[in-house]
Amino acid sequence: TDAYLYSQSSVCDAETIFALSSGHGRCGVAVVRVSGPASSMVLRNMAGLTQALPPPRTALLRRITDPKSKELLDRGLVLWFKGPHSFTGEDSAEFHIHGGPAVITAVLQALGSLEGVRPAEAGEFTRRAFHAGKLGLTEVEGLGDLIHAETEAQRRQALRQMDGELGRLYQDWSYRLKRCLAHVEAFIDFSEDELIEDGVLNQVDSSVRQLETEIERHLKDERRGERLRTGVQVVIAGATNAGKSSLLNTHRVPPSRGTTRRPLVEREGVRRARQRVEQADLTLVVVDSTQLPPDPQLVAAFLQQHLSTVLPSPEAGMTAASDKVLLVLNKSDLVPEEQRERTEGELRERPGLPPACFLSCSTSTGLEDFLTVLQSRVKTLCGDPLSGAPSLTQARHRAHLQQSVQALNQYHQYRDQDLALAAEGVRLALTHLGRITGRVGAEEILDIIFRDFCIGK
Repeated sequence: TDAYLYSQSSVCDAETIFALSSGHGRCGVAVVRVSGPASSMVLRNMAGLTQALPPPRTALLRRITDPKSKELLDRGLVLWFKGPHSFTGEDSAEFHIHGGPAVITAVLQALGSLEGVRPAEAGEFTRRAFHAGKLGLTEVEGLGDLIHAETEAQRRQALRQMDGELGRLYQDWSYRLKRCLAHVEAFIDFSEDELIEDGVLNQVDSSVRQLETEIERHLKDERRGERLRTGVQVVIAGATNAGKSSLLNTHRVPPSRGTTRRPLVEREGVRRARQRVEQADLTLVVVDSTQLPPDPQLVAAFLQQHLSTVLPSPEAGMTAASDKVLLVLNKSDLVPEEQRERTEGELRERPGLPPACFLSCSTSTGLEDFLTVLQSRVKTLCGDPLSGAPSLTQARHRAHLQQSVQALNQYHQYRDQDLALAAEGVRLALTHLGRITGRVGAEEILDIIFRDFCIGK
């Protein structure tokens, strides 16, 4: 049977590790973290603590010295964290020192000179926190996302995942699957002895169907959480000289003049452009406004025809009315104002087209309105990370959840033919959920069997 999918290492025989935890480069204060059984020895030797260690989580100003040469390295704050009440679950210490490169290097070299103490590998502190049960895998991933978050929305989503909301959702599903599996296995082993209540399998059927519904609903999120985490993939498409490069360069670098067309690679470029559009979360179709029909009533049909040449076929999920498309009508400064206003009014009444924004990349006229529409569309694509159920954020999660649903289908397929194979479907679903959270144990299933059923009375 399945043991923990990720081995739980003992903290008592672990090596003591250290690392700069505050990032590299000059700064006012740098934090050096130490974790492992020798942390108290490190703190005593480098902070000159001949008596008792400081109270846990209490900052103490000390002279920090080289434990061998006794040379003064810096004056800074030291903190002591007694395991298991620390980030890693082990005895830990921190040195808050001045952030100059020479000071940091000296302190790290002094730590490396101590016996049984070594530099940490990438992510090793978080790995130890996971092995100690301080963080589940989803919380670990949330911590990684928080460290790499560049936007407020990414920060909010990462904090929510790091707080354990996503992990608790998956753990709840795991617990309910364990109950289902325990009841099916108990029915297989003990039903002939009439020790199992009537209707147990019917309850399992109902529970499995409910779980399938919830997981499938979670999967039908249009990848909002994954988009928010990795960024929205935006493609700028359009005819030659429409202003694609100008739009890209607006407010970033001085607008480039002339066309970016290269005849020798144009055919390959068109093929790749269509492929990119198919893969994009959002496509900005740039149109030269001076090429629009003078009669505003003919503009909608013109744009429909133009979109059909730019966008992939409807079978690829892209249509003129798709919410993955925005029309950017560039060079609006070259169109008479009356014609532009009449065209805008005409396009507002045409539901079969995506939103259209008149814009001049050369004068920035209409830029604010365009950015407002773009921001609204991106928010729709990514969703609000603070509302509703926690978002699915990793392709790894999605793959395991899809396999869980397939495994639960196996339960229904074999339920009336071979109950052992049906139980295997539930077990596979549970295993895939366990691979998301980081653990699933056979002992827990046995606990449920003996708690829920009075076996052997």
